[in-house]
Amino acid sequence: MNESQEYQYDPIQLDLLYLHRVTTYNMGTFYHRHNGYELYIFLRGNVNFYIENRCYHLERGDLIVLSPEEMHRSFALDKNEYERITINLQKSYLNRLSTSSTNLSACFDHRPKGKGNIIHLNEEELESFLNLTTQVEQMLLTSDYGADIMRNMLIARLLLMTNLAFKHTDFVPTDIMPELVRNTMDYIETNLTESLTLQHLSEKLFANSSYISRQFKKHTGLTIRNYILNRRIELAQICLSEGMSITETCYHSGFGDYANFIRSFTKMVGTSPGKFARKPSDPELK
Repeated sequence: MNESQEYQYDPIQLDLLYLHRVTTYNMGTFYHRHNGYELYIFLRGNVNFYIENRCYHLERGDLIVLSPEEMHRSFALDKNEYERITINLQKSYLNRLSTSSTNLSACFDHRPKGKGNIIHLNEEELESFLNLTTQVEQMLLTSDYGADIMRNMLIARLLLMTNLAFKHTDFVPTDIMPELVRNTMDYIETNLTESLTLQHLSEKLFANSSYISRQFKKHTGLTIRNYILNRRIELAQICLSEGMSITETCYHSGFGDYANFIRSFTKMVGTSPGKFARKPSDPELK
């Protein structure tokens, strides 16, 4: 991806977006997030997966859940085949599939941000998941009578299995994120509305500014400047969805310049702050 051409906020337009992909080239996305949930099943490859300030080296059967607020990135370490299934789901779609006693978004929502995202399925458990995903794929390729209802039933079963797997797991993944990158992210998160410069980070983290910049770009795919911008836009979306005025949102989310805020928000989100604020309350940002 070209950082200057791609949004770090990647909107999902459909209730359900299903992708089963195999790539055979060195592939790495930069940190990004969606306006919906993501279910990710890793099948093969030599891949590191980054979620917020953590990084995991994946093994076949790793199952990952991501909420709309969680920035993430996959990175293939070599040219071996990298195979995975990703299912993106709008929160409103999960709400329709859920019941008053069974909340299918629990595994996405009921945990701290950037924590508890990953579990490991043994081969038997993985085959049960793949049996369902294969059926989902078949239902998405047909317009036969009842295909949509069957698809919804399969997705509900898949989400139910996912929630039960996360509820009963004792799996503890190994975090391999370099300490300097984690500390940089943590400092930015804590001081997001303050003035943040590379020199300031260098002084606070006791490290050379060029080294911080290189390490951060290596592991996130983003410059520190663009990472900060994305975090501020994320905060601005939350402020606007909670009814804060555009001017208040501008300064509350760390922008010192109103025109720059309007321009940056519109470019990244795809709509102006005013139009975003006038939309009906968006449950994906709650």
